[in-house]
This record gives sequence, structure tokens and C-alpha cells, in this order.
Amino acid sequence: MRIGIDRERCQGAGMCALTAPQVFDQDPGDGRAVLLTARVPAGQLPAARLAAGLCPAAALSLLDDSDAGETDRADAAQRAHEQAGAPTGDGSAPA
Repeated sequence: MRIGIDRERCQGAGMCALTAPQVFDQDPGDGRAVLLTARVPAGQLPAARLAAGLCPAAALSLLDDSDAGETDRADAAQRAHEQAGAPTGDGSAPA
């Protein structure tokens, strides 16, 4: 299972980072959600599903691996954000 974030829709409420801290973090610059991993580890799937359901902006989407086109768009959006100099989720800036 993969996950995507619509950062334009995200309001920075932080419910995702509180609910699934091994999957999500918040950008210290703008407070919006960032992914720590694009593929949700099996043990984190219940928390990721709950986080997606709790998101007040409905900015999170869980995608089956069969949804490759949607996954590719989510990955591309996350890479573009990281290349713009945003933190990578581990607190460090991208290389």
C-alpha cells in the first residue's frame, strides 16, 4: 500500500503526524504534511488508514500498488517538494 499527500490541500493540522508518526511528519517551514516513506510498512497500515480518515482537509490518499499511475503522480509531487529544499522528514534538508 502506498500513500499520497495533496500538499496544496493540506492545512497543517498535524493529525497525520500525531496518528502515524512513522509514516508522516510536518514540514517545519509551513507545517504541512510530508511523507517519511511512500510505501506504508505493513505494521503501520492501520495507523496510516486512521490518519487518512482523520485528516480534516482530506489531503491523504491510500493507494493500492495496482494504482500505479496515481502512485507515480504522488511520488512525483513529493520529489518536487523535496527538490525545492523542503525537509525530507528526518529533519535534514535533501541533498
